[in-house]
Amino acid sequence: MKFDSNLAWKDAAASVSANREVLLALAGVFFLLPSLAFALLVPGAENQLAARTGGAQSLPQIMAQLRGFYSDILPWIIIMGVVQAVGTLSLLTLFTDKSRPTVGDAIKQGAMGLLPYFAAQMLIGFGIALAAVTLVGIASATGVKALAVIIAIAALVGAIYIGIKTSLAAAIIMVEGQRNPIAAIKRSWDLTKGNSVRIAVFYLLLAVVFVIVMSVIGALIGILAALIMGPEAVKIISAVISSTMGAVVTLYFTAVLAAIHRQLAGPSSDVVAAAFE
Repeated sequence: MKFDSNLAWKDAAASVSANREVLLALAGVFFLLPSLAFALLVPGAENQLAARTGGAQSLPQIMAQLRGFYSDILPWIIIMGVVQAVGTLSLLTLFTDKSRPTVGDAIKQGAMGLLPYFAAQMLIGFGIALAAVTLVGIASATGVKALAVIIAIAALVGAIYIGIKTSLAAAIIMVEGQRNPIAAIKRSWDLTKGNSVRIAVFYLLLAVVFVIVMSVIGALIGILAALIMGPEAVKIISAVISSTMGAVVTLYFTAVLAAIHRQLAGPSSDVVAAAFE
């Protein structure tokens, strides 16, 4: 089947509009609040990172500082990752389950899909990292810098390609009930066959639009807040705005994943209507 990005976006937007209040509430709980808590409880994370890695340091020193920084915030990252993963899987359930689950049922199903989802993500990440490190290491061993750069670029392109090919794994785990992470990855690979470039362009366009909209809104509200409020209030408002827009973007992107899976795997978009009646 030839992928239709216009149809996928209309399907995703319709699925969000069908029960906007419930979906926004879930997005607030699972995406907005964790991001806001991280921004407020781990203040100045970006500044801390810049301070640790700034100055005249060697590469080993910078790497050591990075390890120390991420070790310090690792508990927060794990908590956020788990909460947001459950939220994503719960939303996928609401978007696609014909049995019309309640919000509580969707969250339970999301929690049940957590382990295979994380297993699939770890397999994908490990595979990409292993291939990239091996290729770059071989190129670096030759001592030819140009070759190392070319291989590094090729590894990046390959990682993006694999990410696109496996992007439907979460939807397959929740929609098709596939609990074998390897089978879910293979199924995603098969579904996207012949449509990888179209899906990649669609993702890229969505990312560009989301970034532009978030940047414009954030800048406008940030300027207004700076004119009438103090620095601390501006920081809090900026964190709230950033977390809110991030939650909305995640909601729509999850709807997009469900729409792409529905289009490539079938059956029809009646699933959306049934799920929200």
